[in-house]
Amino acid sequence: MSATAQTALLATAFVVLWNSGFIGAEYGLPFTGPLTLLFWRYLALAALLGFYLAALGRLQWPGARRAGHATLVGVLAHGVWLGCVFIALERDVPAALVALVVALQPLATGALSGAVTGERTAWSQWLGLIVGFAGVVIAVGARFELDGDASLVGLLAPFGSVVAITIATLLERRSSLRSPEDHLPVDTALLYQSLGTAIVVAVPAWWLEGFATEWNTTFVVTMAWLIVAVSLGAYGLMWQLLKLTDATRVASLFYLGPPVTAVMAYLAFGDRLALAEWVGMVVVAAGVALVQFGKTDRRPARAVD
Repeated sequence: MSATAQTALLATAFVVLWNSGFIGAEYGLPFTGPLTLLFWRYLALAALLGFYLAALGRLQWPGARRAGHATLVGVLAHGVWLGCVFIALERDVPAALVALVVALQPLATGALSGAVTGERTAWSQWLGLIVGFAGVVIAVGARFELDGDASLVGLLAPFGSVVAITIATLLERRSSLRSPEDHLPVDTALLYQSLGTAIVVAVPAWWLEGFATEWNTTFVVTMAWLIVAVSLGAYGLMWQLLKLTDATRVASLFYLGPPVTAVMAYLAFGDRLALAEWVGMVVVAAGVALVQFGKTDRRPARAVD
């Protein structure tokens, strides 16, 4: 299999698994609070990875610098990213508006990628980013209704998600470029990312929600999916993609979130798709294709040192 085909396969699997997490949240949140859901999810993932690495004889301390980097990236990409999305939804911010704000992330990554990683976003990729964002606007516009009950905190929370996932993506890509030989294996990196997220989320989950959880079959099955398929599978694929290709290309895949999630919601809950959503999907696909097949301009290696 060629490198291009392998990357395409990984990207497809990432998009499907990543966006299934939003459907999983719909099933899990009726039985616990959003912060408690994150706490159980990442505590269980850390334990699972810890046992796995111990069984292989690979559970070792990688050093403060590498462990610290993985922890920081994890807290941003897991805890802050998901926490802000859940806070917005809990405070009655329409899901379409949350999706629209979060879709700013590829544009932010494209704007900052040159300065942080030394990989400039080419004009064709910029065109793709703009087209992709337009597709998201078309797709989510069909469902957009501003709820007067949404608080200022809720409205601002999705921007926190954008900042967090953008910083995490660029930090991980820069690390892959600067010292690939010093990079932690994906499973080890996920262990420290999960531990960091569970520790950071633990206090607010206990303070605000008291870890209140209704343990039943639906919740356990949902948690198993979120832990294995999303937190382990999707995030693992994202970090792997950041080793293979530039941050702007990986970030553009987030544009596929709203339309793919809409299709999944149709299959899972029977939600009907409006014509505008179908049109938006086509426009998003065109934008992502422009980004994926555009040529990235690289600065000299010293720019990322």
